[in-house]
Amino acid sequence: MSHSDLPASLYTAEQTRALDRTAINSGVPGFKLMQRAGHAAFDRLRQRWPEVRKLTLLCGGGNNGGDGFIVAVLAQRQGMQVQLLCVGGDDFVARLSGEALQAWEWLQAESVAWQLYQEQPFIGELIVDGLLGTGIAGEVREPYRHAIRQINRSGLPVIALDIPSGLCSDTGAVLGSAVRADMTVTFIGVKRGLLTHQGPEFTGELLFDGLRVSDDVYESVDVAGFITGADDVSHLLPPRDKTAHKGSCGHVLVIGGDSGMGGAAIMAAQAAGRCGAGLVTVVTRTEHLSALLTRYPEAMAVGVRSGHELDPFIERADVLVVGPGLGKNAWGEQLLVRALSSDKPLVLDADALNLLVMRREFGQRNGDNWVITPHPGEAARLLGCSVAELQADRFAAVVELQSAFGGVALLKGPGSLSFDGDALHLNPTGNPGMASGGMGDVLSGVIGALIAQGLSAADATRLGAWLHGAAADRSAQRYGARGMQATDLLAQLRLLVNGL
Repeated sequence: MSHSDLPASLYTAEQTRALDRTAINSGVPGFKLMQRAGHAAFDRLRQRWPEVRKLTLLCGGGNNGGDGFIVAVLAQRQGMQVQLLCVGGDDFVARLSGEALQAWEWLQAESVAWQLYQEQPFIGELIVDGLLGTGIAGEVREPYRHAIRQINRSGLPVIALDIPSGLCSDTGAVLGSAVRADMTVTFIGVKRGLLTHQGPEFTGELLFDGLRVSDDVYESVDVAGFITGADDVSHLLPPRDKTAHKGSCGHVLVIGGDSGMGGAAIMAAQAAGRCGAGLVTVVTRTEHLSALLTRYPEAMAVGVRSGHELDPFIERADVLVVGPGLGKNAWGEQLLVRALSSDKPLVLDADALNLLVMRREFGQRNGDNWVITPHPGEAARLLGCSVAELQADRFAAVVELQSAFGGVALLKGPGSLSFDGDALHLNPTGNPGMASGGMGDVLSGVIGALIAQGLSAADATRLGAWLHGAAADRSAQRYGARGMQATDLLAQLRLLVNGL
């Protein structure tokens, strides 16, 4: 997905409708907004597919369909062959109202031909999806479900108006069936479901148009969250002072690497170093020291047999990264107990989270001072629900995680979400190449390094997620997604934290 022109604010469907109502009340007629939406979509269509001369448009009876009617008029005016298929039954025209009816009347005045949808063959070289918008409740019903299936089977490129039909704009869940778009042009407000859960799979390239709505309108409506972007790197990581030294750049202590899992702690430590931590210490199993120092000689490495040996290293550290390769045995449990008993900031990942599930009393130790970073499976175990239940509303899940465990919660996955009890942030970076072992270990090291350098836990978490995904995107752009390894991100991370 492309997010280069997205604003920072995210909205629910209801908040977007509030923006629309406020804009209309401020003096912009609703039909004028619809015309602007149609023009914006048609302009993007022509830019992306300039060679297309035949369009097939599938339109429902709501405002999403009204946007499609505008596109149909503009296409015919440009000499394109237009196939307009109206979905909704024999009384389609009789049920039109509001701005959609005005768009229909304009379409009729322009003598654009139309047909009721009856699964007729598509004649276009490109499909415009104007079937269903943000107001859909429950699963997609017929005849829309049938039309969506035909769109997806056609093999033709698809541009979706505002949101792919059948995708929940609030959660990113597919409501039984959804259009797989190559491009989505969303209007007035970025719907939060476009960017997480199944949203990225169905949205394609995501573009935004504010329809020239004034800033006063946006200032009057609450937002659902914020998108972290490249500008946040320079804002949160300004150039270092000329007098900086290793002691002023933070000391990260990585705790993990039980027998057979030493690589996880090594990768977390390397990521912390590449993201700017002045000092990195790794506490791990003694048998891993040789490999660790061979791979990362800049680190300080300590082998311990039990938790009580940890205290002097905790004392010297600024932040503790606990969990990479920690294991769920007595050794790892002892180390976690000692870490939780300290007053140092914590980043908890992997087996540290699994131990929280096994020993619920751990979750009450130090919650205000930690970052938890579960993937959906770990998050479901923490909340005592199924992965499917958790993924059905990732926004509610990350809020529940933070409420239950305190601190900052980061729910990983496509469109990772972080919440600190106040503001919710969504990370738009990352790609399927990250579906390989060790990625979470690298992320925990990144977040730890940012906290060590003075960022708040909330800022370190949201920026760490962005850097992690952006590093993977750069690697995929050069080498492809398949075969990506966690250590491939290290060189890219160094460039990104320096704004390069």
